Parts: sequence; structure tokens; C-alpha cells
Amino acid sequence: MKSGLQLSFLVIPFLVIPFLCAFVCSAVCGHYLIPFLRRVKAGQTERTEGLESHLSKTGTPNMGGIMIILGFAVSCIVMGFRHPEVFPVLVLTVGFGAVGFADDYLKVVKKRSDGLSAKQKMLLQIVIALLFAFLVHEFHFVPLSMKVPFVHGAVLDLGILNIPALLFISVATVNGTNFTDGVDGLASCVTVAVSLFFVIAALMSGSGAACAGAGMIGALLGFLLYNAYPAKVFMGDTGSLALGGFVTGMAYMLQLPLFIPIVGFIYMIEVISVILQVTYFKKTGGKRIFRMAPIHHHFEKGGWSEVRVVAVFTITTVILCAVALLGLWI
Repeated sequence: MKSGLQLSFLVIPFLVIPFLCAFVCSAVCGHYLIPFLRRVKAGQTERTEGLESHLSKTGTPNMGGIMIILGFAVSCIVMGFRHPEVFPVLVLTVGFGAVGFADDYLKVVKKRSDGLSAKQKMLLQIVIALLFAFLVHEFHFVPLSMKVPFVHGAVLDLGILNIPALLFISVATVNGTNFTDGVDGLASCVTVAVSLFFVIAALMSGSGAACAGAGMIGALLGFLLYNAYPAKVFMGDTGSLALGGFVTGMAYMLQLPLFIPIVGFIYMIEVISVILQVTYFKKTGGKRIFRMAPIHHHFEKGGWSEVRVVAVFTITTVILCAVALLGLWI
């Protein structure tokens, strides 16, 4: 039996190689991609009814999620032949990212304000999620049942409802990551913390999917070189939808979808704040619960700087990821 020290040395290349590959690819890609996005005028358009402090962001290049996807894809390909568990996660991440790219391309390059319709995005996401479910179940033999937090050995198996549950969780998670992307560095920092949770969870279960988590951390840190406040580029739907795919993919490869509301609490509260705001606004004829939704804008309206929003939301996620690890260990 290998000692703990020997095992730690084995883990180092297992995680560091995909991390470094993703970081370098993402960072180098940004050096060339951002000037290109400026040339094709793929700039962000801020709403005039939004925050005044965000109006200065108009024209900042969008579609920077390409950097994240490229770095992540390279790291998965490098490690995938020895650790094939990364490939289903790659499929869901790149697939959802491609949907976001199509939407961004239509809106910021072709200047079609509507982009893809809600029905088109939903249909494409469902098709990609079904492909992911097929790969996970038929080729990697990972059941679609879900471990129950804080109940050792308990598993929730919905039978024929496992597929509808996967579709719902995929779409809900993607919407959460999409709404979280509204402040410089927010979605990236929160997802770095979530990715670290999945790396640790994968190591605890002996899954090679840990490589995918390490790759995503590297890709996001490379992207943050350009996306940290004040941002030189935004990830757009290309990146935010890809992050939703990654979180869902990792969760299902490790049978941890029920942990998403814990580690992805920020994603969830962003969506809920929008739903509550819109519903209350319609029911009361114009009244609001929050100063502005999603909820990160509520805090900005209350005087928080973007840096403070990112710090508090990231710290909250780190704490909840620690709680989730406890729920996995018990």
C-alpha cells in the first residue's frame, strides 16, 4: 500500500499538468483574442436603465468565454487519454458553450438584438444534455442517481425520472451561471471555488474527473488576468453557459447534483432574485423587492463596489463548499 506521501506526489502531476495547460492556453489566447474582438466590434452594450457605473463598460469586448473553453478543452484532451472521465464533462461544457457562442455571435457581431430565441436555446441545451446522459450512462457506467448530502451512503434514484431531473438541473444551473455573470470577475471567482470543491470530491472518490476540475481552475485564472476589475473582456453567454455545463457535468460524473444548491448557492440566489423581482413587479403593478436584479446589482445599488461584491460572494461560496465537503464526508 502506498503511503500518504507517495500518493501526494502522484497527485501533483495529475492535477498540475491540466491546470498549467489550461492556464497558459487561456492566458495566451486572451493576448490575441481581445484585439481581434475589438477589430470585429464584438463589444458589450450596457442597458441605459441599468447601473450608471456600468455604462462605461459599453464597448468592452464580449465572447471572452472562448478563452475559458479553449484552455479547458486543451487540458481535457491532454489528460483524457489516461483519464477518460473528463470527456463527458468536456462535451457538456463545450456543447453549452457553443450555444452561448451562437447567441453572442448573433447579438454582438451580427447586431441582432434578440440572438437565439429562448426556445432555440432550450432545445439545443436539451439535446446536448441528452447526449451527455448517454455518454455518462452507456460508456462510463456512472448511474444518474444522486448522493444525498449529510446522509452517509444514501442515494436518491428517481428511476425513469432521472433524465427529466438531469434536464431540469442542467437548465437551472446554466441560468444560474448566466445571471451570475454581471460583475467583473464574479462568475469566474465563484466558479473557481466550486471547481476546487469538485477536485477535492473527485480525489475523495478516486475519479479522474479531478483533472477536469483542475483544468477549469487554470482556464478561469487565465481568463481572470483580463476579466478582473476593471475588465478588459467579458465572458458573455459563451463563457457563462459553458460554466453551467461544467458544473452540471462534474456534479453528475461524481453523483453530486444534490450538492449544487449548496456549492452553487450564489448561482441559485441570482436566479431566484430575478424570478422574485419579475413576479412581484407584475403582481404589484411596478413595485420591487430588490433595488435591482440579479441580486449582485441590488448590493451595487446599495453602495457596494464591484470588488466587494466579488469578494463577499466568493467567500460565501468557499464557506459553503467547505460545508458541502463535510456533507460528503459524513
